[in-house]
Amino acid sequence: MTREEINGFCASLRAATHVVQWGGADVWKVGGKVFAIAGWDSDAVVFKASDMAFEVLRHEEGIRPAPYMASRGLKWLQHYGLPNGRAGGLSDAALQAHITASYDMVFAGLPKKKQAELRA
Repeated sequence: MTREEINGFCASLRAATHVVQWGGADVWKVGGKVFAIAGWDSDAVVFKASDMAFEVLRHEEGIRPAPYMASRGLKWLQHYGLPNGRAGGLSDAALQAHITASYDMVFAGLPKKKQAELRA
């Protein structure tokens, strides 16, 4: 997925908000909490992962623990383009599923009152 496609997908998620920060990255939040970052490193996208997804995916070509975030013990992955246009990483559908899972994890971690406000 391109950065524009990632941004379009993130924008489609309920109550998702967008800010540009950290050197021009597209930062996607729900309830004020980050669930995805696009363009932090070219067309790469960063997302929160479950413990199992982090352990499985971090060794796949085109995916790595997210710089800065994973070094702080957070379970975040970076999906990035491979040199010379080689295929690797997740399919578009799988990437969308992981971004949605990230959104869901972040949403679930919000206070119940905030969740209710965002559902309204």
